[in-house]
Amino acid sequence: MRLQLSTWPDVEAYLKRSTAIVIPVGSTEQHGPNGFIGTDALCPEILAKGLSEKTGALIAPTMSVGMAQHHLGFPGSVTLRPSTMIAAVLDWLNSLARHGFDRFYFLNGHGGNIATLTAAFSELYAQSSLGTAATNRAGLRCKLRNWWDAPGIRGLSSELFGADEGSHATCSEVSLTWYAYPDEARRDVRFDGRAPEGPIYEADDFRRRFPDGRMGSNPERASIEAGKRIYETALAGLVDDYRSFSDSKD
Repeated sequence: MRLQLSTWPDVEAYLKRSTAIVIPVGSTEQHGPNGFIGTDALCPEILAKGLSEKTGALIAPTMSVGMAQHHLGFPGSVTLRPSTMIAAVLDWLNSLARHGFDRFYFLNGHGGNIATLTAAFSELYAQSSLGTAATNRAGLRCKLRNWWDAPGIRGLSSELFGADEGSHATCSEVSLTWYAYPDEARRDVRFDGRAPEGPIYEADDFRRRFPDGRMGSNPERASIEAGKRIYETALAGLVDDYRSFSDSKD
């Protein structure tokens, strides 16, 4: 069930059976020569669709632009400042809370979002603690779940790709998006082994250290077949995780 394809009576009816909502969040940034720029938003969006089919969860619109300033050396990348993203997340949460939602399950696809999302959650809780919220909303709960931390995913990625998995433009995330969008898969791109690893600072330094955008990965090994296994494994773990969170009264 997608919020964009629902009517307001649909949402009103949903709230009578659940006050939880899934919010896919990612980024719009380069993912090397064979990975989609939308990879980090597409991965949680793909999995959220499956999660809804399994659990009946309502899926919010994907927050597809995140904190990606270090990728701005590559055409097509778009970023929010951390302060902008915190403000946007708070506006989303306050809007949804006004209607009665109180369990917010953020399904994340971008490591660069983690610190900012965690700070946004703290700001939300501070509004209740400091009495600045419109009403006392002590029961609001937020959960951040990175899709690659779903049970079984790291083990499967190691089995499929070994050290070629890397840390950006990974074999797993490229495979997952190819599984969902096989007609757009860039399977003809070849690499000379794994990319280098290193620190992340600002955009010009990132482009110098990682000239084709990859970090430690060799996504030449990505495949649609691997993406199917990754999807099925991630979804199985996310279903249990979401149900536990959405049913919790703590």
